[in-house]
Amino acid sequence: MATTGLDSFDKTVHQTNIWLGEIGDRLGLGRQHGYHALRAVLHTLRDRLLPGEAAKLSAELPMLVRGIYFEGYKPDATPLRIRDCKEFLDTVQERYELDLPRNPEKLARAVFAVMSDHVSHGEIEKICRMLPKDVAELFPRTAGAGQGQ
Repeated sequence: MATTGLDSFDKTVHQTNIWLGEIGDRLGLGRQHGYHALRAVLHTLRDRLLPGEAAKLSAELPMLVRGIYFEGYKPDATPLRIRDCKEFLDTVQERYELDLPRNPEKLARAVFAVMSDHVSHGEIEKICRMLPKDVAELFPRTAGAGQGQ
């Protein structure tokens, strides 16, 4: 583990590397792709949520991931009117900055699987209730939890 001299920084770098590695593994690619997938999916999810709910989710993210999550955030422009999975995945694809892979469903499922492994079940359930049902079904442990908002 890299040493910054600050325990909290070392811990968040380590936790973030775990997240990126797990996402990259699920995609069959490296951490670089994991980072871009995480960023595109988190930004899309964040922008679909009400600002208060976006903030509540952020409290469960590692500090460095929280920084990625809030990068470029404009709460006055949220929530985005994403009404279904196609609109959600189209937005993820637009925000994914690398050429490959271009399968936004695979990106979203990888990020949501890792989130489900590291964020409390209760928080994932709350988020899913705020999403269209078909978007919520992209989460592995909460498939069908969304109420079709």
